[in-house]
Amino acid sequence: MKQLCWLGVVALAIGCASGPPPAPPDKTVPGPQFLAGSEWELRDLGGAPVIEDHRPTLSFAEPGRISGKGSCNRYSGAAELGEGTIKVSPVATTKMACTPEIDSQERAYLAALQNATRLELAGGQLVVHTESLEQPLRFTRIR
Repeated sequence: MKQLCWLGVVALAIGCASGPPPAPPDKTVPGPQFLAGSEWELRDLGGAPVIEDHRPTLSFAEPGRISGKGSCNRYSGAAELGEGTIKVSPVATTKMACTPEIDSQERAYLAALQNATRLELAGGQLVVHTESLEQPLRFTRIR
């Protein structure tokens, strides 16, 4: 009887000590499998606002490649994706004429993207850290 009583006390102590499950982390590291087939729209260009009707996009439609809209022109290029890492090769773009403001945003975006080093998911956004900006690029998923 003493053993049975002792086992009950131990089980009760373990049950009380375990508590609720831990909350999921605020940030996660997306791998290539998570990004495959997704498309994202830029919401924040390293702390700078993005022109509403000319938001750049970033698509992971094919393995090892990225593409999207820079602001005015389309772009595409090679990208190495790891678990939370990204390395973008120089991208090719179309050569449409843009207003100076849109052209400036596009050049800043493409330069930052080509200097990207790591990425994470935070608060439902894709956050891309780059060597050329103090603050990261922030995207929302559109597909």
